[in-house]
Amino acid sequence: MPESLISPRIRRLSERVVNRIAAGEVIERPAAAVKELVENAIDAGAGRIAVSLVGGGIDRIEVVDDGIGMSATDLALAVERHCTSKLADESLVSIGTLGFRGEALPSIGAAARLCLTSKQRMPGGGGGEAWRLRVEGGLLHPAEPCAGPIGTQVLVEDLFFATPARRKFLKSVRVEAGHAEIAVRRLAMAAPQIAFRLQIDGRVLLDLPAQSLAARLAVLLADEAGDAGPQGLLTVDGERDGMTLSGFACGPAVHRATVNGQFLVVNGRPVADPVLRTALRVAYRPVMEQGRHAVAALFLQIPAERLDVNVHPAKTELRYADAAGVRSLVIGSLGRALGSGAGHAGLRSGLLTARRPGAGIWYPPERRTDPGPAGFAEAGLAYDAGPSARVLMPRDETRLAVAPAVAPPDDPADAARTLEHPLGAPVAQVLDTYVIAVASDGSLVLVDQHAAHERLTHERLRDQYLQGAISAQRLLLPEVVDLPGRDAERLMAFAGSLAAFGIEIEPFGGRAVLLRSVPALLGNPDPKALLRDLAEELGADELATPQETGTLTGRLDAVIARMACHGSIRAGRRLGVAEMESLLRQMEATPRAATCSHGRPTYLKLSRAEIERMFGRR
Repeated sequence: MPESLISPRIRRLSERVVNRIAAGEVIERPAAAVKELVENAIDAGAGRIAVSLVGGGIDRIEVVDDGIGMSATDLALAVERHCTSKLADESLVSIGTLGFRGEALPSIGAAARLCLTSKQRMPGGGGGEAWRLRVEGGLLHPAEPCAGPIGTQVLVEDLFFATPARRKFLKSVRVEAGHAEIAVRRLAMAAPQIAFRLQIDGRVLLDLPAQSLAARLAVLLADEAGDAGPQGLLTVDGERDGMTLSGFACGPAVHRATVNGQFLVVNGRPVADPVLRTALRVAYRPVMEQGRHAVAALFLQIPAERLDVNVHPAKTELRYADAAGVRSLVIGSLGRALGSGAGHAGLRSGLLTARRPGAGIWYPPERRTDPGPAGFAEAGLAYDAGPSARVLMPRDETRLAVAPAVAPPDDPADAARTLEHPLGAPVAQVLDTYVIAVASDGSLVLVDQHAAHERLTHERLRDQYLQGAISAQRLLLPEVVDLPGRDAERLMAFAGSLAAFGIEIEPFGGRAVLLRSVPALLGNPDPKALLRDLAEELGADELATPQETGTLTGRLDAVIARMACHGSIRAGRRLGVAEMESLLRQMEATPRAATCSHGRPTYLKLSRAEIERMFGRR
């Protein structure tokens, strides 16, 4: 028999090899080691945790805490696999600590040079003897007495020196340091009662005292939110079947290219759970551009018996007894938070985070009615082209129209009116597309009239649909629309469902479709463009069939968004004073009006400080 066909003998791997293999699953990069060590410090009852990294954590990681510490016996057990003090029984049901598997320290010791120094806090309040223990590439050295304060110091050097195959796949020092910083930030968010200090290559990045959750959120989430700041945070609050959700989220104008701005905490444990991430994405889908990610800090409390944290060695993914209920809680709570009108969600231009109250709104005593000097409101245009900017005329009705929007600077009701009308009073229209307004705090507001009206139309259509009362407008002369064969077939397959949206269609032979009615809110849309867009939306899910309950309803916002775009004020249309005023007031009263149906912002707000910074005055 050829040697190649002879089965190799099975042999038992040595303990050192087993630990090195397991280390690759638990400690895949320096950030994972930092996370495990900080979690141990939190579980030890620390009041202050200091983390220091050199070389992105590859060269050196140091974590120091003032927790309960360990004895010499506990130190020796701590570096043995599957030894832990955190499980009261073997049921793995009510796990109240961040760690419980007993794998982190043995894994780090198998892959790096590990040094533990600890002094145990005694019941009377004093401390016992301090002990030091070293492990190098899985080789254990006996514990020896030393000097040290109450608590534990963990020193990790030369990470992955014993597993070079893993080390060569690490990223740059900067990237690894960034991942470690994110891990510490998430843990600091989950444990605001603990003071945190993070130092990377000699530079202090975090130095947080023990504080309330609100104060910790204001610091950490304001950094992630950037231009929104604490004033741009929306309160999230919800309850369902014994589960509670709390936290804060930024408005849809603040978003990131990655999920690094999302802090998700379940029963005090920071997680990167796909169920919560998906729910967060679905909640923001109607108001945020595709491919962008929301900024939020959400805290979910769920009965321990309805949660399994023993899914992955990293303990960042969970299994829920009622995953659908969790999704509904998150989506519903965020939906309510995002349902405020425009001007209430801290939407900023992204140019500056600082804010300073202005001197209040000011109306010039006179406005020129003659053309005025070239280059100001009336740009020099060719021949008979219309002006690119129009300043509202100083007619009495103009002043009456804008008066309710703001109060004079000295009026004691100014603050209340600012909250009531945060988008201020319209003063001009630029390029027949953008409305310029001035808020009562002096901020300059720019409104995209098409995007804003699209959201208003969207919300009205949506409300009418949910109430089962979309008003249809029958066409005086039905329109015959020729479409590609598949589009015509798809529309006719959903004809019954489309009727609920006020769209009545009939087959007209071949690829033609007869359109008899449209939603009254759309006015006079282009029939071909409307039907083509609806067919495209319905074709987004190739497996959907009219027989599936809720196929169209499930795409409610997307279908309505397509229709709303066809029934909105177009860019290039001149608006009167009353129309601009009405647009601003309706935006303030309409849910989700800070973004259009496609997730783009409907307005920008420039504070005095931001304008001064743009002109170099700050």
